[in-house]
Amino acid sequence: MDAGAVARTVIARHGDTYAEEAGITLRDKPSPLFQLLVLTLLLSARISADIATAAARELWDAGYRTPEKMKDASWQDRVDALGRGHYRRYDESTATMLGELAEAVLDEYGGDLRRMREDCDDVAALEKTLQRFKGIGPTGAAIFCREVQGIWQEVAPYVDNRAAKGAAALGLPRDGNKLAALVDADGLPRLVAGCVRAAQDSDVVDDVRDTR
Repeated sequence: MDAGAVARTVIARHGDTYAEEAGITLRDKPSPLFQLLVLTLLLSARISADIATAAARELWDAGYRTPEKMKDASWQDRVDALGRGHYRRYDESTATMLGELAEAVLDEYGGDLRRMREDCDDVAALEKTLQRFKGIGPTGAAIFCREVQGIWQEVAPYVDNRAAKGAAALGLPRDGNKLAALVDADGLPRLVAGCVRAAQDSDVVDDVRDTR
């Protein structure tokens, strides 16, 4: 199986992005971009991705899809929503950080993260800016960049060390430009998502190899 066929298999079998799993229809609009930032914060804790995405869906179901709605929600309401998603170990501290995150997005960018993108000259600046939000470190910044590159083309190709490790395990190139050449722009975030899963779980690598 050539690299293109491997890439298509990875996308078909393991290419759901975290945003897709969290029920986010990612577009270059304020609400979905804020939702992605919230999801990034949830994924930044030492908790499983399944629980983080489930907690995100509970927050959306409660109506907290914009920084205004998240800010206006009471701390207890945010705790309760996280609890319904079984995000229990960090529910109280994360509820506080979600309120602070919403306030920061409103204060610094008027609720529109496209202004954050405009303020950043390059990807390194974007990574650094993301880490200014409490609760988001280098790992979280990488998650946001991996997911957003499908709509913020200037971020692509974004392949962090974890994704590159997974790509190598799958027999794909580690280089971002070479990976991007295997798929269209919309497919790159999904291919990178599959590579990340391959880095985290050898069963993913075995599954892709078994289809060859």
